[in-house]
Amino acid sequence: MAIYKVGVVGAGTMGAGIAQVISYGGTPVVLKEVNDQALQKGLGTIRKVYEGRVAKKRMTPEEMEEKMKLVTPTTSYEPFKEVDLVIEAVPELLNLKLEILKALDDICPAGTLLASNTSALSISGLAAATRRPEKVVGMHFFYPAHIMKLVEIIPGLQTSDETVEEVIGLAEGLRKLPVRVKECPGFLVNRLLMPYLNEAVLALEEGAAAIPEIDQAMKAQGWPMGPFTLIDALGLDICAEAGKVLWQGYGDRMKPAALWPRLLELKRLGRKNGKGFYDYSAAGPADAGQPDPALEKEIEALRQKLGRPKTAFSPERLMTLIINEAVLALQEGISSAGEIEIGVLAGLGYPASKGGLLHAADAMGIDALTDALDRFTRELGFRFHPAYRLRTMRNAGQLGVKTKRGFFTY
Repeated sequence: MAIYKVGVVGAGTMGAGIAQVISYGGTPVVLKEVNDQALQKGLGTIRKVYEGRVAKKRMTPEEMEEKMKLVTPTTSYEPFKEVDLVIEAVPELLNLKLEILKALDDICPAGTLLASNTSALSISGLAAATRRPEKVVGMHFFYPAHIMKLVEIIPGLQTSDETVEEVIGLAEGLRKLPVRVKECPGFLVNRLLMPYLNEAVLALEEGAAAIPEIDQAMKAQGWPMGPFTLIDALGLDICAEAGKVLWQGYGDRMKPAALWPRLLELKRLGRKNGKGFYDYSAAGPADAGQPDPALEKEIEALRQKLGRPKTAFSPERLMTLIINEAVLALQEGISSAGEIEIGVLAGLGYPASKGGLLHAADAMGIDALTDALDRFTRELGFRFHPAYRLRTMRNAGQLGVKTKRGFFTY
């Protein structure tokens, strides 16, 4: 089956971004919203991306208008009778997504594929709301969709191989990097990212280091931005919700820090409302935020209330945790080693010069990594317990770069 026309439900930031990417690839796209006001806002988002390309002389105004003509706005499901694939990109509300998938299942032709851009909800659960579970798949684009190359492709329990191959082919045609991910809470990238971010928050909560100190230390490790700057960019509410999903899925080894709900109570959502871990009230769109003494007082009050002993911070604390999670994902068959590295590089912005998290494990040495995780387990808790794959590799003498064989060969 070829995909000649695509539908997108939801013209918010992600939906409009996905529609822009599809139209830029030359494929007609139907964009649906609940009312004309929301629809016009979405079209404005698409036009703004194209205007940016025109300003950089990457396309002419005439080419921009041709691309805009490929987007058909609608407030009705009627045009979806003629699409080959629909991508649902509405907010992460289960009942809303189920309602939309049921409506699409009723109106779309039997051969139409249904994809969800969810970053956390069960694809199998969403597919169960339709009469075509074999044609339902996760297609998780990353924000901003017109820049980020990674797309997670997540089959549900009944998704057919044909459906997976079709959406992988579409993603490749859009010049994206599709990575097939076995269904699990958080899929691949969020599963790796959230424990890393939560550990930074725990370190802050336990008085291990200050916000700028942790951010600067992780940037020195090659990350494009520190964990607190990243949380503020993504939104504390979004991160906290993703953290809850992982906690529900994996248990207390991913229990969120107590600071998350406290910051939500204070309505510190990040850059989008001016205050998160940093204060952006006097900052422009591209400016860095400033440390906020008021937040420091809140954190100190929480520390006193919790009565926990002060812990130590090192970049190794965060790095070993995220590397271990990558190993756990590999041993569970969530993705292949190569796909995990693609996800880390394209989805998390980890420096390409380091090859990815599994390459970092090989460079560190599997024995040294296991020793560090054992030490952190004793000092900080069972969330650092090493993946059994690491002990197996150590026993086999596959220690990484120094033995020329680890997760990769050298």
